[in-house]
Amino acid sequence: MRLLVIEDDDQLGPWLRETLEDALGGADLVTSLDEAKAALAVREFDLVVMDRRLPDGDAINLIGHLRHLQPRPSILVLTALDDPGDIAKALDAGADDYLCKPFEPIELVARARAVVRRLHLDQTGSITVANLRFDTFSRTTFVDNAPLILPRRELALLEALVRRVGQVTLRETLENATYGFDDEIQSNAIDAHLSRLRKRLREHHCLAIIRPLRGLGYILSEA
Repeated sequence: MRLLVIEDDDQLGPWLRETLEDALGGADLVTSLDEAKAALAVREFDLVVMDRRLPDGDAINLIGHLRHLQPRPSILVLTALDDPGDIAKALDAGADDYLCKPFEPIELVARARAVVRRLHLDQTGSITVANLRFDTFSRTTFVDNAPLILPRRELALLEALVRRVGQVTLRETLENATYGFDDEIQSNAIDAHLSRLRKRLREHHCLAIIRPLRGLGYILSEA
């Protein structure tokens, strides 16, 4: 899962990115509408968490653009504008939820999960490949119903592969799922992480396999 945080406060923005990344997956932070549009032009996001009042305008003006993206991201608006009219304006524009500042971290994470689940997740909330099961809501992995704890980047890679099971997952897609805009990516980083992930799955007797497709990417399938 990939998230975009749009927040210009130099303390709240990094905190939002870190909090949501720990709970839901990789997150990128931008501080203006122009930066958000640039990010959305080069990367797909599952969730956009946005402040209302930004240096170059009201983030509500971005919602119409987000609603026409394919795939469309979930939209959670965060703002100090708590008047019912302001809330209605955001929801009428197409926001999936609205959270007023100040807010508790536990409520932020719960609301973020809820809007993603409503828009993106299947009814069961899990994907099974052979004896591997991935819970798309909690982002937990099981092999033969035994939990498998994975490092953050390996988990992000597995999630990207699981969501495209049986299809080729391009290297660019894997990089976008695993690294943020500010991360430096070495040429063999994805291969190294996937090598460790494949080894870990074998050690736990996982019957799902990750196969490389030279020059393209990787594919997750049953053995």
